[in-house]
Order: sequence, then structure tokens, then C-alpha cells
Amino acid sequence: MSTETARPGIAERLSRMIRLPTVSAEVDERGMAPFDEFVALIAELYPLTHTRLTLERHTDFGLLFHWRGRSDSAPLVLMAHYDVVPVDESDAWTHPPFAGVIADGRVHGRGALDDKGPLIVILEAVENLLAEGFTPARDVYLSFGGNEETFGAAAAEIAQSLQQRGVVPWMVIDEGGAVVDAPLSFVQGRAAMIGVGEKGVLTLKLTARGDGGHASAPPTLTAVRRIARAVERLGPTTFRPRTPRAISRMLSQFSAQATGASRFLLRLLAAVPPLTARVFAVLGGESAAMVRTTVAPTMQSGGTAANVIPSQASATINLRIALGESVDSAVARVRRRIRDPLVSLEVVEGIDPSPESPTDNAQFALIGEALEAAFPGVRPVPYVMMAATDSRHFHRFTPAVYRFAPLEMSNAQRAAIHGVDESVEIATLERGEKFHRSLLQRLTHAS
Repeated sequence: MSTETARPGIAERLSRMIRLPTVSAEVDERGMAPFDEFVALIAELYPLTHTRLTLERHTDFGLLFHWRGRSDSAPLVLMAHYDVVPVDESDAWTHPPFAGVIADGRVHGRGALDDKGPLIVILEAVENLLAEGFTPARDVYLSFGGNEETFGAAAAEIAQSLQQRGVVPWMVIDEGGAVVDAPLSFVQGRAAMIGVGEKGVLTLKLTARGDGGHASAPPTLTAVRRIARAVERLGPTTFRPRTPRAISRMLSQFSAQATGASRFLLRLLAAVPPLTARVFAVLGGESAAMVRTTVAPTMQSGGTAANVIPSQASATINLRIALGESVDSAVARVRRRIRDPLVSLEVVEGIDPSPESPTDNAQFALIGEALEAAFPGVRPVPYVMMAATDSRHFHRFTPAVYRFAPLEMSNAQRAAIHGVDESVEIATLERGEKFHRSLLQRLTHAS
């Protein structure tokens, strides 16, 4: 296996990517120029990738690179997205969010972790291997979306295109988990959290109508009050907790590395899923989100003036549907909890949760081998991804879909994703490149 070292300058190349404000939610305001410039930048920074791989464009935002391998075995698909979320101008960033500042051993800016950092380590690995004259054992596709943050129409078309051609990937890897410290509040040590499934997404709009009029003589139950009551009835306990198999597998792996009382607790939780569901629900936060469908009111509207009772009011509710449930079952439960036939429900968007990908196969073992090469001593641990990724468009016809960005992320860094002061260590970018290079080198053409 090659021992060539990666070319220097990964931080500078990521800095240039960050300087392009590819904010998909602001295309109407900013135009397509940042996205077009990003595609041109890839061609400039990765000339071998651009010339030796076949590039297809899907929608205005999707890039699909095809690297032909030595066999006709089912291909590997490596995914990432190059669009980013908006920045609140009132937030105080230490470094400007689109300046791509390199300081203190880090690259700073919007997209450093989500998702230009994970994207660049894929490109770096491919470019370095091409420079060595390497050809993978099976075909490799690089699927890069430019509108993941606005529901991923590009990735949907890419997945549909491959499916229509009869291409069923051997494995898909997209963003998701990372190498983290203390992955649970009662679990110490480092682990590579691999999303083997992801929750579904459901956006509901609740609407109520009522008598309008002057605010000086309000009726007992206005449209606004009716919506407020409905939202109040959709609390954290709307959905019962349940333990997906992935969480039991996660706890089993953690127990194998634990000692003393922690080991006993983890073994007990792994063996008794109903107990796990109750314990995680009580812990709250991310732990609770792993075992139940979450409900979050995100927008509300109604009224035109301070002294006018509106005849209509609405609220938007975002749900992340737990594995084992569905859009239809979630809508039915929301209706039952609201208990008001005068509140109408509109499904704005609905995507069922994914099936769980296995961990006892060659694909997951390959991830473990690449981890050992890049992050020695860090073992892959399955979990359930709570946010939505572009890979959801593949899991309907691909049996092995995993969500993992090969970067080390502290709790503070994870909190900065979609927040303030997003940054990534240069050293972990180099290890991320090594992960993908090792993964590609270790590919075989066996089924």
C-alpha cells in the first residue's frame, strides 16, 4: 500500500472554499455566482480529479464525479455538500464568517465543518491517489450537492439518476457523525459515531380560523388562542420513547470498552431496550432525541395590527420522526394530541425515517480499517442520525448507507455548526484525508 504523503496546503484550499458564500437559502439575493465560482474552484484546485473523472451536472447545484475502477462491482459513493446556512449579521464572530481566516491551527468560517471540511478531505484523497497513478478496485462516485440545506433537490436527482441506470451502490458515506470525546454523558473516551440510520422529517402547518374584529371585545377562543392551545398540547412527551436497534448496538459497543459500574449500566441498557428508552428520555437533549420523535414549533403568524383580532392564525411545527414510526403515524398522533377539529393540518414536507444499515458486513468493517489508519485506537460505533442528510435519497434502494464525517469535533465545535465561530483544526483535516485515502486503497471488488 502506498506510503505517499498528502500534498501540503489543505488549509489554504479550504479557506478559499469558505470565502465563497454558497448560501443556498439566499440564492435569490446573492445569485448563482458563488456556486458557479465554487465549481470553477474545484477544477482549479483539483485538476486531476477534474480531468480524469467524468463530471455530470444535476440541476444547477449537483455535481456527480465518476471514477472508473478495475472491476464492474457495485460502486462506492462518497457524498458531501458545498452549500451553507445563512449567517445572522447580529452574531459576533471572532473572525468574519466568510473570510476563511487561518489562525491558531484552525480554519475559521461558515462551512468549515458543515460541510466544506468533510467535502475537501474527499477531494484531497482522490487528487493525491490520482497523482500516484492509483485506480480503485471498484467504481467510485463523488456526489456533491449545492442545496442540501434547502432540502437537497440536487442529491435527489443524482440518486434517482443512478437508480434509473440500475446502479445500486455497494456503500454510501455522507456527513453525519464524527470522532468525538465522551459521546454520551455517562460514556468516556473517544469514539467514531457512525450514523447507521437517520430520523425522518415532517413539517406541519397548523391553521385555525375564527371571528375577527376589534380587540376591545374579544371572543373567548380566537384563532390565535386556538393555535396557541394546539401548540401547547404538542409537548416533549407527545411521542412515546422507543429504542432503535442501532442504540442497543451502540450501548453494547460502549460496554465492551467500559469498566466497573459504567460497564454494568451499559450492559443492562443494551439488554433491556424499554429501560433504555425511559432512561434516555429522562436525560433529555440529544439522548432523548435518539429515542423519540421530537416536536419543535418553529414559526407562527397571524394578525395585521395590534388592535385587530385576526380571523386566521397558523403555526409551523417541525418533527424529526423516530425509526420505527412514519409520516402517517406521526400526523395521526399529532391530530389526536391537538384534539381540535377546527385546527387543520397541512403536511408541508414529509419523509419517513431510513431503515438501519448493518454493522456486521464488509462495508462497516472497511470503515473500521480506515479509521484505524487515520485515528488509531478509535473504534466505529453505530448511532441514529437526528438531522437529515442528502443520503436519505439513497437509502430506499441502497442497503449500506452510513453517515460519518472523518473529522474530530469537540462539543463546542458541534454547537457551532449552524451557529457562531464555526472552525476546524488543520490537523484533523489531514487525518480526514488519510481516512478517505485509506478507505479507497482498501476497497476490494468482492461483494
